[in-house]
Amino acid sequence: MRAAILNERAVLRITGADARKFLENIITNDVDSLLPDQARFAALLTPQGKIVADFFVVGTNEEDGGGFLLDTPKALADDIAKKLGFYKLRANVSIEERPDLAVAAILEGKATAELGIVFDDPRHPALDQRLVLPADSANADLEGAGFKVVDSSNYHEKRIALGIPEGGKDYIYSDAYPHEADMDQLNGVDFEKGCFIGQEVVSRMERKTTPRTRVVPVTFENAPFPGAEVKAGTRAAGHMGSGINGKGLAMLRLDRVHEALAKGEKITAGGIEISLQKPGWARFTFPGEPGFGA
Repeated sequence: MRAAILNERAVLRITGADARKFLENIITNDVDSLLPDQARFAALLTPQGKIVADFFVVGTNEEDGGGFLLDTPKALADDIAKKLGFYKLRANVSIEERPDLAVAAILEGKATAELGIVFDDPRHPALDQRLVLPADSANADLEGAGFKVVDSSNYHEKRIALGIPEGGKDYIYSDAYPHEADMDQLNGVDFEKGCFIGQEVVSRMERKTTPRTRVVPVTFENAPFPGAEVKAGTRAAGHMGSGINGKGLAMLRLDRVHEALAKGEKITAGGIEISLQKPGWARFTFPGEPGFGA
């Protein structure tokens, strides 16, 4: 059994009589039906529909304090708390940062509730479980339960191999729409729920347009550096994100990639040739496939 402590993650707690309604009204995914020890992948958007931050919303039992936990990027935790506070108005809601809690990813094996609050990663079944547990004893607790604690790079290697983007690494916060970050494909947006901040823009993209830009998996022999410009033939087509062991993610203009492939031109990142790989979860047509862009 293996687990990785994700030191780049932080935990917020949302409690109060209005906590469920409060979150339901502002984030991209359904909270009304969320049960204890279940999680939703969701985001807080700008009114223009761009991702301020993404996170996991986890329901908690009353014996664990009730309300919800947010598994968030640590670098944005303070900003997320402030922005949520801005939308709170007169709602009976408490927003608390919890530096005493840590987040771990279970890479092999199964964690139990004795370790902390365990939930399935809602983005993809192969990502298995995540775990919120006491920070000061996280390593010892995991080892005591029989897990080998490994570096977080092992989690990212698994994530990248599955083609799962991560904000701040594969797309820029406040500069990407949920469709561009593949949240529409990875259970991050509920298009049937009521209004949320940015909902009109995101719903219009879902109904009426085919997103030209997405984060997609790529392969390579020599690793381009993160942020390297990607070119489709001679045209700018995007930039590289994270990568490891010959696999990576890139934010690309898929229409330009499609046109270049049709002409037999190479796709390069920082001058290094890369190849696109369609992930198994993708429900959209891919560059080079019949019907692309239709």
